Amino acid sequence: MAMTDTLKDTIKICMFDQYGTVVDMQTGLWEVAVDFLKAKGWKGSANEFVTWWRRTHFENSMIDALLHREHMPYREIGHLSVRHVLTRARIAHTEDEVRWLVSCIERLKCFPEVPAALARLQTRYKLVVLSNGDPDMLEEAKKHHGIPFDAVISVAEANAFKPHRATYEVAARKMGVAMGEVLFVANHEFDCVGAKAAGMRAAFIDRRQRPFAGWPHQPDLILPSMTALADAMV
Repeated sequence: MAMTDTLKDTIKICMFDQYGTVVDMQTGLWEVAVDFLKAKGWKGSANEFVTWWRRTHFENSMIDALLHREHMPYREIGHLSVRHVLTRARIAHTEDEVRWLVSCIERLKCFPEVPAALARLQTRYKLVVLSNGDPDMLEEAKKHHGIPFDAVISVAEANAFKPHRATYEVAARKMGVAMGEVLFVANHEFDCVGAKAAGMRAAFIDRRQRPFAGWPHQPDLILPSMTALADAMV
C-alpha cells in the first residue's frame, strides 16, 4: 500500500504550524522592515535583517524552553529578539518601534496557494493550528489569514515552545485523537522532527528546496507546496 493510502486510512486531523507554513512570514515581515530600515538610514538588506530577526527569535525560544521554568510568551520573546538585533545592527530605535515590529506578525497573509489547498483538505479532515504564538496573537491573526480552522491551539497550553514533546501531546489530547491520527504539517525541519518524535505523522512542505537532515525522525511526506499536500491527501 502506498504511503498516502496508509495516511488517508489513519489520519483524522491535519495540524499546521502557522508562522512560515500557513502565513508567509519572511515576505510579510520584509514588506514591513524594508520601509522601516530605509527610514532609519540603514543600508543593509531588509531580507537579511528579517532572517536575522527570525533566527534570533528561534534561538531565544529554544533557550526559554530548555530553562524548564515559566513559559515566556511569544510576544515577549519577539521583543527581546528584535531589540537585540536592532542593537547589534546599531539601528536607533524606541521601545514602541520594537513592539510595533513584533505586532506585525499578527497581520501576516497566507501563502497564495494555501486557502484553496486547505479548503480541499477540510472536505476530508479537521484542520488545526498548533503554533508557538500567544493565544491573543493567534486570535487576531484569524482576521488577516481568513482560514476557518476547526481549532487554533497555542503552545502556551503546554508551557513550552515547539518542538517540546508536550506541545504535540497537549494538542492531540485537546482534539481527542491519538498521536498517530495526526498529520503535522510544517515548513520547518525542527517542527517535523518534533512531531514525529512525539508520535505524530508529518509532512514537510519544502518550499525552499532544502535537504532534510538525517534525523531518525523523518517526515512521512516531503512536498513542494500545500497544493501538493492536498493532491496527495484528498
